[in-house]
Order: sequence, then C-alpha cells, then structure tokens
Amino acid sequence: MRSIESTNHRVRRRPRRYAAAVALILCLSVASPVAAVPSATGMNAAVITTWNQVAASVVPANPAAFLNYAFVHLAMYNAVNGITGRYGLYQWNEHANMSASPEAAAAAAAHRVLSTYFPGSVATLDAQLGASLAAIPSGTRRDRGVAFGQRAADHILTLRTNDGRGAAVTIPPAVGPGDHIGGFAVPWLGVVRPLALESLTQLDPAPPPALDDPAYLADLAEVRAVGDKHAPLSVRSQAQTDTAFYFAALPFAPMQEGLRAVAITHGMDISESARLFAATNTIIADALGTAWNAKLQHMFWRPIQAINHEIGASGPAWEPLVTTPPYPEWPSGLCSVVGAMSASLQHLTGGLNLTMGTATVGYRTWTSKALLDQTAVDARVWSGIHFRTADEVGIDIGNASASYILGRYFAPTN
Repeated sequence: MRSIESTNHRVRRRPRRYAAAVALILCLSVASPVAAVPSATGMNAAVITTWNQVAASVVPANPAAFLNYAFVHLAMYNAVNGITGRYGLYQWNEHANMSASPEAAAAAAAHRVLSTYFPGSVATLDAQLGASLAAIPSGTRRDRGVAFGQRAADHILTLRTNDGRGAAVTIPPAVGPGDHIGGFAVPWLGVVRPLALESLTQLDPAPPPALDDPAYLADLAEVRAVGDKHAPLSVRSQAQTDTAFYFAALPFAPMQEGLRAVAITHGMDISESARLFAATNTIIADALGTAWNAKLQHMFWRPIQAINHEIGASGPAWEPLVTTPPYPEWPSGLCSVVGAMSASLQHLTGGLNLTMGTATVGYRTWTSKALLDQTAVDARVWSGIHFRTADEVGIDIGNASASYILGRYFAPTN
C-alpha cells in the first residue's frame, strides 16, 4: 500500500457509533423549463432554486458534479450580493448599482456558466433564461442586472481557467495486498485547484490502518458479515438494507433537491438563498476533492478486493450489497459529502431540517446532524463498499472543510 506523508493538519479518526434510520416523507419532482415558485419572502428568491434545478438536470451525475454546481452558484452568489451587498463576495470586489435587478443578474450568471461548460444544453438553457427574464419587467433595471450577472459569471470562468480539470493523472499500479485494483473514475478531481481551501492536502487525513492493525481487522470482519449481498436478515435487517440503498441513491441531484427544500422552508430571500447554495456546494466540492486526493495518495483497496483476496481459490467470491464504485477506498467520498452538507446547513440555518431521497428509495427527513452523519457511516458498511473507519474519516473531512471555509467566506457584511 502506498502512502504519501503530509505535514499539513490531519483529520483524526472518530470513535465508533451506531444509529438507526428515520421516517419517510413525500417530495415534489423537477420539471424543465422550471416555473418560478414564490418563496415566503417573495418571488425574487425563486430564481436561485429554479437555476439549481436546471443545473442539476444539465450537469452529469459523477463526482465532479459538485464542483460544477459550485461554479454556477458562486457566479449567482456574486451576481446577487454584488447588488444587494448582504454578504461578502467570493474572490471579487466589483459591485453594481442597487438599481440593477438581482433576479436578472442571477439568471444571467447561471446561464453563462452552464452554457459555457455544457454547450450541448444551450437550447434548454436559452429557453430557461427567457422564462426567467420574462418574469422581470423589461427596462434598465433588468438590463443592468443581466449585464452584471454576465460579468460575475465571466469572473468565475476566468478564476477557473487552467484549474486542473481533466488533467492526466498517473494511477500507481497495484503491487501487493492493500493496493486498490481496478478503475479510478475522475482521478483529476484529486489534483484540481480547490475553491476555498488552500490546497487539497490542507485537511489531509492520516493514512489507512495497516493490514495487521486490530482496527482494520475489526472493520474487515464487520463489512464481510453485514455488507454481504446474501447476508441473512439475522445479520443485516431489511431496514439496514433499505438504508444502504437510500444513501447509494442520494448523489447527486437528490442532494440539490434537499437544498432547495431548505431554502423554501426557511423562507430565504434571494441573498440568503444564493449564499446557501454557493457555500454548501463550495464546501462539498472541496471536501470531496480532499477525499479524492487522499484516495490518490493511498490507493487503498476496497472490501471486495480485501475479502476476495482472503478467500482466494477456497470458495465462491464475496459480493457486496451495492456495486462497488470505481475508485479506491480511503476515505469515503460520500461521507465527506454528507459531513460537509450537514455541517454547512447546521452553520447556515442554525440547525438541520433536511429532506432528501428519490421516488424509488423514498424520502427521509433529517433533523439531527449526528444521526445523519452516523447513518451515512453505517449505510456504507451495510452496502459492503466501505470499511467503517474510512466512512468516519470522510465525515471528519466534511466537518473540517465547513469549519475552515465558513470562517473565511460567505460572511454577512454587517
């Protein structure tokens, strides 16, 4: 197993904890072009959730999705708050006349970013821009907003020039037990320039445990039992199986749907809503980049590889409940996303009231950060695709990313 030591702060492993799942609720689906739905504080805030829906439908569903969501929402955040002045801008100092329309600015910014990065969806994006602008009275106010939104988008596009996206990454070959065997999807995510962290090694976790470490052996025994595709109900309950499939279905659009519900439930105005989406997606993107960088460093094997190495030719191959994703084990990407999301919402809204899911796996409402985080950790073990310690470290990366970034960005101006 390879290990690259870092002199930066490390994310520590947490004690083990166990938790149960929570109740199901019903949620609405998304259509496009998206009709603007008034928020509790007026129609203007709906442009943020509308374009989030559009982004979720246009951006491909892969680990780089959160980076693209962040680009869109950082452009909208600067466009809106460069007019309203409510929150400090993201790496920009330009402001517009207060007479400019923040609604038009947000729509124009989102359209510009998405049409630049996803030109195959221009027809859909143009139609949505037309619908968004049609809801705003024509005239100087709208025109100024459009122009400022385009400048805000161009600033983000310029900031992200040559940021490492799509870079060729050499994947070290497996040389022995402990090494990941198989593909590595979107490896450049581990070398891309972060959005708000100083580097992707800033919150670098400690290396995975050695193969003779009691913690590793306990993790191995646990996932082999409860993560087995054919585990009996006496080993993995139906509720645990359902929870495993629930978390497997959450990335990527369902999490954005959950953020939209938060914005609407809290009656956020346009500045607050722009901040919610920009901050949360920025934190998630950098947390996931940190996890990907660690995956590249350590190239640690997945449970399916470890368990079948033990089995060898002596018996039938072991299968996990959920298909193993094509990237290394250490640390868990999804848990870094969950930790980042829950920590962001806890800070930005003063608590957690988050509904996520799909029609297939159902919707669940989470009102406890600790329960959401712990259930995500459990679910990946029940899925058979992660060792418990890698999940716990992922949560810690998300928490640390939120703490660092929210201490430096997205603050109120007064």
